[in-house]
Amino acid sequence: MDTLFDASQAKRILHVLGTLNRGGAETMIMNLYRNIDREKIQFDFVIHSSEKCDYTEEILSLGGKIYSIPRFTGKNYFTYKSAWKNFFAQHPEYKIIHGHMRSTASIYLELAKSFGVKTIAHSHSTSNGFGVSAIVKDIMQYSIRYNSDYLFACSQKAGEWLFGKKQFRKSNSFIVKNAIESDKYIFNIMKREILRKELGIDGKFVIGHVGRFCSAKNHEYLVEIFESIYNTDNNSLLLLIGDGELLDEIKSIVHKKKISHSVMFLGSRSDVSELLQCMDTFVFPSKFEGLGISVIEAQASGLPCIISDNIPLEAHITKLIQALSLNKKPDEWAEFILRTKDKSHRKDMTKEIESSGYNVKFNTKWLEDFYYKIISS
Repeated sequence: MDTLFDASQAKRILHVLGTLNRGGAETMIMNLYRNIDREKIQFDFVIHSSEKCDYTEEILSLGGKIYSIPRFTGKNYFTYKSAWKNFFAQHPEYKIIHGHMRSTASIYLELAKSFGVKTIAHSHSTSNGFGVSAIVKDIMQYSIRYNSDYLFACSQKAGEWLFGKKQFRKSNSFIVKNAIESDKYIFNIMKREILRKELGIDGKFVIGHVGRFCSAKNHEYLVEIFESIYNTDNNSLLLLIGDGELLDEIKSIVHKKKISHSVMFLGSRSDVSELLQCMDTFVFPSKFEGLGISVIEAQASGLPCIISDNIPLEAHITKLIQALSLNKKPDEWAEFILRTKDKSHRKDMTKEIESSGYNVKFNTKWLEDFYYKIISS
């Protein structure tokens, strides 16, 4: 695919991710990429997949390059390390590597430094989950705080979790807010009415959620909350946007509860900013989050947000937030949500979002200047 301009003179920054599908980190990077001066700075990507991803075509159209590295399994340690060695040997043009994939960052960032590449480790979470896999990841990522030149995090909590409180107080540590293009989310009553009719949900009380179907997002608990809401108000509907490894499992739970007719699975979507217009209340009961960019987007759309108290305080931008404990029963969450039913008067929240530091133009300029500074240092 042809690029939109000649980006041959731009400084190329290498970002490392698992895939380029829609997710919190990927959304943040793409927001920055769309707004950065690409005649000065270009983003290229190393991913751990050979499949076409949600953002593949857009990245190529913006002048970016995408490379594939074999997925790390533990058993292929030497193969994985060799693949990275070969990559750095073949691509001396990269002076900065920006790592968003923490599980193997201790390997690729250390190798990058041995090739004279400046290293940035970026924390987007506050937990590796549970079980043996989580323990292995905890061990593997410990050295990241010492072999990275710069430490980035989407929140204070995310930075302290991955890098430690002591390291994240040092001068090479920065909170980089997951800024959004807030003007895209401004509530529009006409869009709302058209989309609700298209989806066949006109007149419904719509509870919405945006997030990958994985353990951290707590969809099973969300379905239990909705079941309680539905038992009180059978004109309610749950709108779920996202994809992921637990999608079929959640669909099965919904089917067993016999509420399939009131739960819509829309999959991974590029029009989230518009679909938020269709909702009446946003519910986000995550077990853990680095920040929760979906909560920022929902607030930008003027939605009442009922979220878990595990969401970092940096996401509490407006008075639209109500944080609840996951120790509460689903019907207690349902009571709070039902109280928002007649309070869905949506306002333009642009000023609140941008004054809280989530202005994508400002954040993009900061990052652009940062890259230039460390390239020339």
